[in-house]
Amino acid sequence: MKVLVTGATGFIGRQVVHQLREAGVELRLASRHPQGLDPGSDAMLMPGFDAPAAAFLALTRDVTDVVHCAGLNNDDGNTTEADFKAANAELSGRLAHAAATQASGRFILLSSIRAVIGARVGATINEDTMPDPQCAYGRSKREAEINVLDAYASHGRSDAAVLRLPPVYGAGMRGNLATLMRLADTALPLPTGALTGKRSLLSSLSAAGAVWHLLNRPEPLRPLYVASDVPPVSVAAIVGAFRSGFGRPTRLMAVPAGPLRAAAILARKRPLWDSMTATQICDPSLLVSEGWLPETHTLERLAAIARLEKSRLL
Repeated sequence: MKVLVTGATGFIGRQVVHQLREAGVELRLASRHPQGLDPGSDAMLMPGFDAPAAAFLALTRDVTDVVHCAGLNNDDGNTTEADFKAANAELSGRLAHAAATQASGRFILLSSIRAVIGARVGATINEDTMPDPQCAYGRSKREAEINVLDAYASHGRSDAAVLRLPPVYGAGMRGNLATLMRLADTALPLPTGALTGKRSLLSSLSAAGAVWHLLNRPEPLRPLYVASDVPPVSVAAIVGAFRSGFGRPTRLMAVPAGPLRAAAILARKRPLWDSMTATQICDPSLLVSEGWLPETHTLERLAAIARLEKSRLL
């Protein structure tokens, strides 16, 4: 087995690379920043979406499997819909076509629950959830899913799979979870006690473990999988865990939701309020039924990340 990992210098890609190396897997690593990879590794520059077909064929030559982590995330407010479409949907399709012609093993696409549901919608998400992406990032990830599965089907193959992820946490995380961790690092009381909506999260280690599980599964893969820690946790509990890790008192005030919602509307932050209060639960039952073990100590892991961040800042 020789596995191509794209986005190998990214937040999740680094964990996937570590997991596969620990398992003794031979790797080819692709990144837009290959200088950040270990010297001496089989590393290549990740082609752009508009690169010649030969670049994708060269990238996938002599590998058995592909784990596609590369793409644009939704934590950059300056990214346009065209940017997302190019980097996520079009690039994924071109890579999948090249891999389907010459890589004998599996193609695992890391996707997001944003491909099926908006951040402000309350729902339980599994493999049967009807896709209804509500943002440019989500639409690009959904199109990437379709492009990858169609590329393999057009070559008469069914060994590509999509792994949909909820918000992923770990050292070096970005986005809303990083914002909540920074918010928690203060001695002031926080009016977060009313944020009782439940959210599914996923540790970066568990994401990498799910990839390894899918690569190793002896039976044929399903086209879609959903991964997450269990059980889901509330936003208030997330902030409390970060505060515990920072060694700060919890001090979460149970302010009624009405005044907080009104303040968010006045501050033109209604979308943020809705996303912080919506309950979004991912159901990883399919992966679990096939032998994958989810993380079950989410709050302890979040506290450990805050402790690590505190030690880094000292």
